Amino acid sequence: MADIQSLISALDCASLDSANSWLQDFQHSRGPPATSSYRTPDAPPAAKLFAAQTFRSKVTYDLHQVALENLSALRDTLLTALERYHAGPRTITVQLCLALAGLALQLPDWDNPVQQIIDTFGMNPAMVPTLLQFLTNLPEEVNGNTRIPITDDEYRDRAEILLTQNSQKLLELLSMYYQAPGITTNVRNQIFLCLRSWLVAGEVSTYDFAKTPLFAGIFEALSSDELFDQAVDVICEFIHETQEIEDNMPVIELIVPRLIALKAEIARNQEDPDKIRGFARIFTEAGETYRVLLLEHTETFFPIVEAIGECSAYPDLDIVPITFPFWMRLSQNIGKKPSVSPLFQDAFKSLMQVILTHLQFPADLSTLSPQELEAFRSFRHVMGDTLKDCCAVLRTENCLLATRQLITTALARGPDHVTWQEVEAPLFAMRSMGAEVDLKDGVAVPQIMDLIPSLPDHPRVRYAALLIISRYSEWVNMHPTYLPGLLAYISSGFESPDAEVSAAAGQALKYVCQDCKKHLVEFLPTLHSFLTTTGKKLIQEDRRQVYEAIGNVISAMKMEAAAESLRTFAFDILAQLHTVSTQPTAPTKAELQESYNGLENLETMLHVIRSFGSELPPACQQTCEQTWQIFDAFIVKFGADPEVADRATRVVRRGLDFFGDSALSVAPAMIGRMSFSFEATGLAAYLWIPGKVISRFGNDDEPNLRGSFKEFYERSTQKVVSMLQTGSPREYSDVLEDYIQMLVQLEAMAPDIFYPSSVFPLAFTANLAGLQVVQSDTIFSSLDLILSIVSHNSLDPARGHQAPKFLIYAAAIKNTIEKEGYHLLGGLLQGLTGNTFPEDSTANIHSIFRYLAQGWSGQLVSWLGPVLEQLPPGAAPNEAKLQFLNDVTAAVGSRQYEKVRYAILAFTRASRKARDRRRV
Repeated sequence: MADIQSLISALDCASLDSANSWLQDFQHSRGPPATSSYRTPDAPPAAKLFAAQTFRSKVTYDLHQVALENLSALRDTLLTALERYHAGPRTITVQLCLALAGLALQLPDWDNPVQQIIDTFGMNPAMVPTLLQFLTNLPEEVNGNTRIPITDDEYRDRAEILLTQNSQKLLELLSMYYQAPGITTNVRNQIFLCLRSWLVAGEVSTYDFAKTPLFAGIFEALSSDELFDQAVDVICEFIHETQEIEDNMPVIELIVPRLIALKAEIARNQEDPDKIRGFARIFTEAGETYRVLLLEHTETFFPIVEAIGECSAYPDLDIVPITFPFWMRLSQNIGKKPSVSPLFQDAFKSLMQVILTHLQFPADLSTLSPQELEAFRSFRHVMGDTLKDCCAVLRTENCLLATRQLITTALARGPDHVTWQEVEAPLFAMRSMGAEVDLKDGVAVPQIMDLIPSLPDHPRVRYAALLIISRYSEWVNMHPTYLPGLLAYISSGFESPDAEVSAAAGQALKYVCQDCKKHLVEFLPTLHSFLTTTGKKLIQEDRRQVYEAIGNVISAMKMEAAAESLRTFAFDILAQLHTVSTQPTAPTKAELQESYNGLENLETMLHVIRSFGSELPPACQQTCEQTWQIFDAFIVKFGADPEVADRATRVVRRGLDFFGDSALSVAPAMIGRMSFSFEATGLAAYLWIPGKVISRFGNDDEPNLRGSFKEFYERSTQKVVSMLQTGSPREYSDVLEDYIQMLVQLEAMAPDIFYPSSVFPLAFTANLAGLQVVQSDTIFSSLDLILSIVSHNSLDPARGHQAPKFLIYAAAIKNTIEKEGYHLLGGLLQGLTGNTFPEDSTANIHSIFRYLAQGWSGQLVSWLGPVLEQLPPGAAPNEAKLQFLNDVTAAVGSRQYEKVRYAILAFTRASRKARDRRRV
């Protein structure tokens, strides 16, 4: 009762740690389970459920800790508990059944668990549901609970005894119950659930099943609303089990006539979407399983295809996609055949018409909520994939021509007699099928391009047409005569008041310029004129896409001409930045926004163009210094704004890539500006540019440059440390990410600056803070830096003489680790046991521990005990902590440092096991 009261108290105070401690104490006990909340009638429901869950956890994780003489008592306790709770609650019954199943799997001395449980529960009608629950859970637990610690051989032996040897007995038992007089619907549903569980496990012979009354019963149950769903599940699993066609042909010959007879039910149940969903699942499963038979005996099996087609045509779009995998795989099989049966051609033609109907927006869009409208738009793309399946069977050219004909037929009725939905849906279909188009097609696609200018001027129609141009841009590249007309159509799209149409025009221009860039050089002056006139009216996202398009065209030009063109487009943006930076009056909000947009556009162009090579053309040779002067003034004036800082430094990064070695002349000034700006603002944007500069020019010996590295290193470290004194590492995760990445570059490229500096210990401490954030990249960078430090060559006595400064480096590293080693160990073990480190980080952690064991043996052992005591409750069992400490101490004492790795692995497993228990 003391244990029970402790448990109830833990539950009453809602303390997960207290409850978990009680659970672990019980799990690690070796005696019989004499104290159990289920035996206390007045125990609260939560305590009873927790006790049942505890039994399962004990069986799953720690059965080996129960003395052999107590195992039979544990089994009897579980059986008694299951009898007591045979009437529920179900949550307790399920946990007890799972515990019994896990015990049966691990207890070879229990000769025939299934028969004993049938004998115990099977003769009392009131306990039959409990028996069925156990039989349902048994294959799920045997096949699904991978945490049970048994060998493969033990598993195979027990699975044979528990499942395979009892499959025939199970069918006989379920058949008896199914035919029993007075059987309730609930029990029949449980029979179906149990049967499905054994089918999924692959333990039921299809031949044996087909000989039982259950075979007819599952099809007859489809006429019952209460049994329908479970019957559908069993039929689908049974059909799936007959996938080995040759071995199961006699059974398939029994199934197919029942399926064909079932086809008429689709028409009879059109008003019941739940029934149609079930029929769709059954026929789709049959279609996928019997695809080979469909192709070899088309006429016999074609009613299954027709039934699937009827389900595809159903207006409920939640049901329709159930059929799509069948059509996809069937089209793949048909595509391998030299000829296509007319029946399949007709089926896919009908399917295409069905999809085109489903693609249409409703006449009144207000009938859909915003969420429903978004879901429908997403689903249209799924339906578009099915249109591609139609193309595989009917040929893309034929599908495109048929779809185009729908538009021309609708337009022929006159503008007053056609809805935009009738035109837009085929346009969307053409866009979806565009991925299948032959770039040399000279029949269907030219007719589509000729049709576009004559389409109704409705926003939804124009939007769809513009996206067709985006999709077919590669075809246009092969047929450039269409470019002038299409560019005119795109240009008019920018003038639309509809934001989506304007965005589609931007996307179309981007892809046309990307794929047809060699044909568009002569259009660049027109694009520049467009930007200075109509372009100013565009929203920023559309204008950005225009600049991306321009960048693509410039990238296709010869270098001299490309440089001049880039200068022309970039000058407009730089002039705007210069104006707002130097004008005596404060800029307006609109002027600042225009500058911010200009930075984004310049970054977009440079990202596309990337570079002109190692030697810049004359038009670019003086622009690096000029451009930096403009950016420097702009950052000084507006750099305290986080958005401006982020965008400006993104452009600077692209500029570094573009100018390459030519940027060396401005690198010291750039580093200096970043240093002062970060010190003034604390914005992470000013940290990553120095990291990029160090990465590119870290080997350069130019005094001013290296002086700027040192100044930035020391100023930024002091700033980061002061920030961490006012907030947690997670509050400054963006700053730590870029700061640590800069340290990684500095340590690799300029160790003569990194180690001797007086701020090195502070930098090491700040780097440890990176272990406390949630971003995996930061944790990896922090671990990489720690590993580089503790494994540095200067610490190797055999290499200490190789570089004059190695003695300085080694002294700095040793002093810092001696002072911060305790916190280093704490950070590593907190991350390991708290599940906050990425899984791939374990190799680095093992290496760090090994180097610590080699270089700081005594300190490591003295640090480890107190660190383990400081870990949060529940992070790892006390036995695991003690074992870890003993294993590390032994490895260090014997100088077998590789064994430290095995100690960490064992400790990590114990910690993970504890977390799994908490989840249970």
